[in-house]
Amino acid sequence: MRNTGILYSSTERKPVVLPELAELLPPLSGEQMVALETDLLRNGCYSPIIVNEDLAIVDGHNRQRLCEEHSLPYQMAVFAFEDLLEAKQWALDTQKGRRNLDKWELGKIALKLKPEIEAKAKANMSAGGGDQKSEDAKSGLTTLSNPISAINTRKDLAESVGIGEVTMGKVMQIDEHAPAAVKEALDKKELSINQGYNLTRQLQEVPEEQREQAAIAAVEIEKAKKEIRRKDAEIDQRSRIAGLFCKAFEKAVLLEPTEENVRIWVECTRMTPEEMEDTVRESEKLAEIFAKVARIIREQIIPSDWRGAGRGAGNAETEEQPEKGEHDECE
Repeated sequence: MRNTGILYSSTERKPVVLPELAELLPPLSGEQMVALETDLLRNGCYSPIIVNEDLAIVDGHNRQRLCEEHSLPYQMAVFAFEDLLEAKQWALDTQKGRRNLDKWELGKIALKLKPEIEAKAKANMSAGGGDQKSEDAKSGLTTLSNPISAINTRKDLAESVGIGEVTMGKVMQIDEHAPAAVKEALDKKELSINQGYNLTRQLQEVPEEQREQAAIAAVEIEKAKKEIRRKDAEIDQRSRIAGLFCKAFEKAVLLEPTEENVRIWVECTRMTPEEMEDTVRESEKLAEIFAKVARIIREQIIPSDWRGAGRGAGNAETEEQPEKGEHDECE
């Protein structure tokens, strides 16, 4: 790939849109598209659209389409590519830095490059006299059909998008064998590749006429498990926060900050003058923290606590309150 240095304006030439290049990457989200359109309308198209020597757009399809819709001028920078495969891989490498693509999305992009990568691999094998017991062949990594060429293809596909070869193999198996419900869940980020791959293997044992319905049920079970794990993690986080506050209070109430006790602490720990100054600042900070805790409880939590409704002297229905210091989440 090289930049030819040639620039065309949209008033001089019109670019060509090739579906295989335009559909290489997943579409922008609605929010991303709105942000791009807003930027173009405010600032114009300040980055050139990248085209190959045939003026086919390689990078900038969304910007070019929005510019045409709003009659905005734009420039095209001509880059020379060895072939369409190199153009696709360059576009992918460029966009990977701009988008947060997960491994499933990258794997699906790699599959779009599969025909060209396979053709190039076969051409290279023919030019080199065929595969003479390659390292890939010795590795024992095979798929269901055409082991040697499939191994080479899987490795090249994985490298083309920057994911592991094993992960790429799972993507290929899912793409070939998974029911639609599993693929849809992966597209929606409801399953990981490992979960999708494991479900695909399990569902191969289900009769074909029942497989799709079984896949829908299996995906729902995995989603339910994921929600349970999320809630468990949230409970664990709440417990850790509560425990931290309890420990802070438990340690603080043990202190009796008389002058004599503070002097004992300073002398026994052999505080330097610098350390004493640091301790003063830290103590003042701690005082601010505990004062803030008191304000939040007094001004925000107590007024909104339903257990305080109707609380007061003479209220016969007032529930018995726990003894001071009893905190369920701190036990």
